[in-house]
Amino acid sequence: MMFRESVRIAFHALIANKMRSILTMLGIIIGVGAVIAMVSIGMGVRDNVQSSIASLGSNMLIVSPGSSNSGGVRGGAGSMITLKTEDADAIREHIKNIDYVSPTVSKSYQVVAGNQNWNTSVQGVTSEFMSIRNLTVGSGTFISEQDLNSRTRVAVIGATVAENLFGEMNPTGQNIRINNTPYKVIGVLDSKGQSSMGQDQDDIIIVPLTTAQERLLGINYIQSINIQVSSAEAIDQVQAQIENLLRQRHKIIGDKEDDFTVHNLTSLLEMMTETTGMITLLLGSIAAISLLVGGIGIMNIMMVSVTERTREIGIRKALGATYHNIMMQFLIESVVIGVIGGLIGIFLGCFVAVLISKLGGLNTTITLAPIIISFSFSVGIGLFFGIYPARKAALLDPIEALRYE
Repeated sequence: MMFRESVRIAFHALIANKMRSILTMLGIIIGVGAVIAMVSIGMGVRDNVQSSIASLGSNMLIVSPGSSNSGGVRGGAGSMITLKTEDADAIREHIKNIDYVSPTVSKSYQVVAGNQNWNTSVQGVTSEFMSIRNLTVGSGTFISEQDLNSRTRVAVIGATVAENLFGEMNPTGQNIRINNTPYKVIGVLDSKGQSSMGQDQDDIIIVPLTTAQERLLGINYIQSINIQVSSAEAIDQVQAQIENLLRQRHKIIGDKEDDFTVHNLTSLLEMMTETTGMITLLLGSIAAISLLVGGIGIMNIMMVSVTERTREIGIRKALGATYHNIMMQFLIESVVIGVIGGLIGIFLGCFVAVLISKLGGLNTTITLAPIIISFSFSVGIGLFFGIYPARKAALLDPIEALRYE
């Protein structure tokens, strides 16, 4: 009964001073809203990075050439011509715990279809590339082993290329010209959207590796090897075995620098997840400072409230209110401010996060954890910063309080 009465009195006091109560809650509202919005942005960035890396393929290793060195001038990464199709065949044959291996080459071309043209990346791959990169064909078929063996002029195009060259028309069965040579479109890939770095993953044309090497580029080497490992647990072991195998094949002995690089996307994913997690924590911590400011605001206003209600406190004590009764009354008032401010802040934070996602073009992810944590902090701050004013009220001398003007 006493608790319910104290809650009723607390709400009555807040309603009686509406503007002051709103201004007191403002710090808590902004603090909770900022924490939820900032953490949602950080979580959205993390999810984008994870989905972008996952779209490249799961449990994936990429072997690329090293950097060339001529006359003391070093070229960029991948500038050496060291990888051969035989290297990919050796990896497939000698390394265990591997599901798929696909050597690749690529180059940008101005592609023409009818009176339309588009500059895009043309990649030469094998049939296993589809499984490694988690590609799906919306219409038609993918590159086959027969296409590879026959060096067929066929192409599978991405959704962006299809839209820019053919519009609403179904591209399957149509012809396009790559490097002034006709290629038949045998399939259209399902859309994968943009990566976390803003790269359009649908702006691509895929042709058989042998066709790209001999008919387009006129080369006998490859530019990378895509490898899918059977399980995440075996990635590090497989990576070490691939490095040892390629060092033997390329006759690299002792401390001589490798002429290739093996990229572990799982390690990259872990590093990026850790980095984005730290960014999210930093954003949340910065936003949480406003919660502390809101708590100080609660204490200041409660101190003013105690001063204004000194005679009321004296009357309550004269009528038999105990130290604990007065403490409970003022503590409940400060906690109610924290609770209401926290609830409004949750709504504001979620609204801002959705607004940023809709209008700002930045994906946000709203999760339950920051909502619960920030709300708990708002209640805890209301309680903590209300202790001193409540104690001051409870310790007032009733006779002096009644004399207060």
